[in-house]
Amino acid sequence: MSKEVYTNWVTTHVRHDKTETKADAVASEFPLTIVLNQEEFATIVCTPTNLMEMVIGFLASEGIILLRKEIKTIEIDSTRGFADVELYKQLQPDDLNPSQRFIGSCCGKSRQFYFKSDVQTARTIMQSVSMTTKQCMALMATLQEQSNHFKQTGGVHNAALCTVDNLLEIRTDIGRHNTLDKLNGYMLEHQLSVNDKVIVFSGRLSSEVLLKISKMRIGIIISASAPTDLALKLADELGITAIGFTRDNKMNVYTHPERITDLEG
Repeated sequence: MSKEVYTNWVTTHVRHDKTETKADAVASEFPLTIVLNQEEFATIVCTPTNLMEMVIGFLASEGIILLRKEIKTIEIDSTRGFADVELYKQLQPDDLNPSQRFIGSCCGKSRQFYFKSDVQTARTIMQSVSMTTKQCMALMATLQEQSNHFKQTGGVHNAALCTVDNLLEIRTDIGRHNTLDKLNGYMLEHQLSVNDKVIVFSGRLSSEVLLKISKMRIGIIISASAPTDLALKLADELGITAIGFTRDNKMNVYTHPERITDLEG
């Protein structure tokens, strides 16, 4: 396991009436400041892995870029915690909105910023990919089986880029939304088609998660956790199949069930 994902912390464990001192793996939390065309743009609190992918995916999610080739240069200084990005285009004043300055590891942006930018750049999904309930559960089982960083620390989220039959790439982060930016950056770097792709996800389905999925143009997201009502309203409106509580051979299909081919009724 990469040492960047966790730190060993000497901890006293109490179990009933016994104590034991030993090293625990604790998830790393790392602030990365993005400097865009020599202007400070955002500070993201994240797990310090796949940072270039995360920066690319984040800029795409924020509507700053559409394609990887719009970035002239990108340099990551992990020692200082800076990502210096130069674009071919000039930034507009609205691109440097102060509400973008700090992106925490748990919740992304303020409600003001959410309504100002995210909804305007969300995309209705026309993806025709379909799958069975068995395929959904098999992908989730594979993600959980391969989530080694979570097993070690218990303090990270995981997201996987998949076809209906295979898990392609896993990304890990303390912020659930960061895992999606990392996958988005990976897809942009490798110019992958989204037509046959789905996302399998360990975290809660929040409105921010659904908006990021729409900007990735993914039609199905399969989560091990619960959704929020706003997330489901967005999924319904944006044409996304949102699936939650996928575990122990059970799952809830909340929106656009037509993509799950073996549902009864």
